[in-house]
Amino acid sequence: MTPMKSNPLKVEISNRQILQIALPISLAMLVPQINFITNNIFLGHLNEESLAAAGITGVYYLIFAVIGNGINNGLQALIARRAGEDRIQEIGKLFAQGIRIGLVIAIAGILITWFLAPGILDLSLSSETLKIKSIQFLKIRIWGLPFLYIYQLRNALLIGTNQSKFLVYGTIAETITNIVFDYGFIFGHFGLPELGFNGAAFASIIAEAAGMIVVFAVIHVKGIGEQLYIYKNRGLDKKNIRLILVQSSPLVFQYAISIISWEFFYILIEHHGKEDLAISNSMRNIFGLFGGFTWAFASTTNSMVSNIIGQGRQDKVILLINKIVRLSVIFSIIIAILLNIFPRFFLSIYGQDQSFIQHAIPVIHVVSLALILMSFGTIWLNAVVGTGNTRVNLAIEIITIIFYSIYVYLVLGYWNLPIVYGWMSEWLYWIFTFVLAYMYMRSGKWREKVI
Repeated sequence: MTPMKSNPLKVEISNRQILQIALPISLAMLVPQINFITNNIFLGHLNEESLAAAGITGVYYLIFAVIGNGINNGLQALIARRAGEDRIQEIGKLFAQGIRIGLVIAIAGILITWFLAPGILDLSLSSETLKIKSIQFLKIRIWGLPFLYIYQLRNALLIGTNQSKFLVYGTIAETITNIVFDYGFIFGHFGLPELGFNGAAFASIIAEAAGMIVVFAVIHVKGIGEQLYIYKNRGLDKKNIRLILVQSSPLVFQYAISIISWEFFYILIEHHGKEDLAISNSMRNIFGLFGGFTWAFASTTNSMVSNIIGQGRQDKVILLINKIVRLSVIFSIIIAILLNIFPRFFLSIYGQDQSFIQHAIPVIHVVSLALILMSFGTIWLNAVVGTGNTRVNLAIEIITIIFYSIYVYLVLGYWNLPIVYGWMSEWLYWIFTFVLAYMYMRSGKWREKVI
């Protein structure tokens, strides 16, 4: 008797399965970080003012990027649940409505950036030159938002259906495109106009569009579209739109609150001077680049937890989380060791002077420990996402951000302490996040949730 072939959309609890999903995701998550760091390396060689402005504009754009990521993660949990339940036709319906929601939010983001953001930045920033550069840049950069959202939502489809290996194609296309056009537009090479700071904005838009086009070409060529009924469910589906919004909206608010608080952090840093802002911008690059491995494990947690619950194996969820935590912590410890052994190497790529490097080294030590704390805190937080209890995620974020914001205001705004103490806020953030998420998951209350 021939053994029944297992459903490839259903996951198993093993280190091999975890790594098969997580490693391609880590590469895909490096894309926006590589693009941002590439921009900053080139801008650092342009001048310190451009590098400082990139910190403000980068975090602003990240606010909208993580809103899309909230839709993506909510949709991913739903797709993974349907995959675990073996309800394949529902996956195409969910994806089509996710695209519809993403495009509407992208249009709103463009309108906000053009008509509201200039006034907000004018009130927030003290440097007149920095205000002008940031506003001009953002009015260009924001046009990449529709491409970014669609690009993010394809993550939900591929990760949620255990096909993360196909993320690599879009990743490569976007990275190469960004580097070539960054160098061309910023410095005026390859026959392109020399646009300086604004050139980075045009390069990022083209790169996001290239990544989106390539990954959808791959989905079509590999037959994934037909397999998951993507092309048969394009009509308006109010039921699934409502379901996606119910699952995703708490995550959207969670991520938006988190990044807005980070923008608040950067505004406080800006009052400390250009060098401190430039150092903090480089720390965000390092945090984003090396944190990509942890975020990949976090995304894997979301998908695998939801899939396992969909299979009816709730009793294995904690076992799965512990396996992912171990792998995530190992990766983060290795990264932290490298950052502490070779801090000058990582800082020298920004083309700044010795004063910049000397003042940044203590901060990189703080950031390296924060990466380790994040390596288990975000895994437990994304396990909550996988259960479908996204309102709990929002509650955890609100509680944590209250303490985080009080801390950064006192340290950077009221007491005016060095930024190394300001960056210790990341320790506080991830410790609070871990404790609250861990307590919820161990309570077992998530077992009652149905999505």
